[in-house]
Amino acid sequence: MSPLLLLSPLLLLLNLDPTQASLIRVPLRRMPPGPRTLNPPRAWGRAAAALGLGGPAPRDKPTLVSLSNYMNAQYFGEIGLGTPPQNFSVVFDTGSSNLWVPSRTCSFFSLPCWFHRRFDAKASSSFRPNGTKFAIQYGTGRLDGILSEDKLTIGGIAGASVTFGEALWQPSIVFTLGHFDGILGLGFPSLAVGGVQPPLDALVKQGLLKKPVFSFYLNRDPEGEDGGELVLGGSDPDHYVPPLTFVPITKPTYWQIRMQRVQVGTGLTLCAQGCAAILDTGTSLITGPSEEIHTLHATIGGFPLFTGQYLIHCSRVPVLPPVSFLLGGAWFNLTAQDYVIQISQGGFRFCLSGFQALDVPPPAGPLWILGDVFLGTYLAVFDRGDSNSGARVGLARARSLEAQRRGGNAHA
Repeated sequence: MSPLLLLSPLLLLLNLDPTQASLIRVPLRRMPPGPRTLNPPRAWGRAAAALGLGGPAPRDKPTLVSLSNYMNAQYFGEIGLGTPPQNFSVVFDTGSSNLWVPSRTCSFFSLPCWFHRRFDAKASSSFRPNGTKFAIQYGTGRLDGILSEDKLTIGGIAGASVTFGEALWQPSIVFTLGHFDGILGLGFPSLAVGGVQPPLDALVKQGLLKKPVFSFYLNRDPEGEDGGELVLGGSDPDHYVPPLTFVPITKPTYWQIRMQRVQVGTGLTLCAQGCAAILDTGTSLITGPSEEIHTLHATIGGFPLFTGQYLIHCSRVPVLPPVSFLLGGAWFNLTAQDYVIQISQGGFRFCLSGFQALDVPPPAGPLWILGDVFLGTYLAVFDRGDSNSGARVGLARARSLEAQRRGGNAHA
């Protein structure tokens, strides 16, 4: 099955509108959803030194690099490739396992190359050619290119040797309209296209990251400047309300777990016999089999729009029932304020349901995908495990930023 990067087409279209260091912390900051044209976003030409991409990782504390969040639909952050580092904004995607960015030698007719930063092999003293062709099909986009080798800088980690993709052809509109240049996959090695070593594995194998554990805190506050934080190497207890509920990974390709049940209010049960679910930071919404998602929206009063998405009457949000997920024997509840995305553009307000219909065919499916709508309410700790323990995901309710400001320091 193809990697599952799924970004809401409706939200994307709004873009057209007027170490021994045990943890590497990646704070997120919010990008205001104001009028936007197809120009290179947020001063892409800033020097690496200004972003702190070139220095070594401190050994006694986490290091920071700025990330952004666009309309709660795209979470992405800065990395560096090459020597000196060339800066790129990437989606940190647990639904895929490859790292790629646009290439300076991309096709003239590949629109994303016109609006995003491109990797220049000639400008890097550490570049090593590979030349193997690759192709990736995502849930909402595809690309073709060649593999290359160079140094990766992420947070305070510098000098990691990685194999990454230089995208030469990107025919999909999702990459043209996206506020990110490329994708850094955080899935399992078995998912990697071309059999390349995923970036996380490279960091651990080269001794630059102590253990293959990372966590995501995604801020869903529409008024906040910070979009959240990615922590490499562990988790920050200030980000969540304990305890963490750990759920074993059932299929080490995606971060796939067994979901025991989904409850809508007190009257509707979905996934009644249990079902497969994936925790995917590269998916904007929560997706499920079309028949069950249609039944869910018949209960909460949603009406279909396109591509499996639904709109909700904004006046109904205060009275909509909670939707609850039974995972690892614990209930994880979403209120309507959690699962309805309320958007105001040019004086017009509408409400998009956070549940989207998506039929994943066998043998991978059917399954649910718990994307950013779920992961914004519940922090997730992704633990690849070791020879003594299997892979697992830990879940706990995310702590508000106000509560976090009263917290202490991060630790593994």
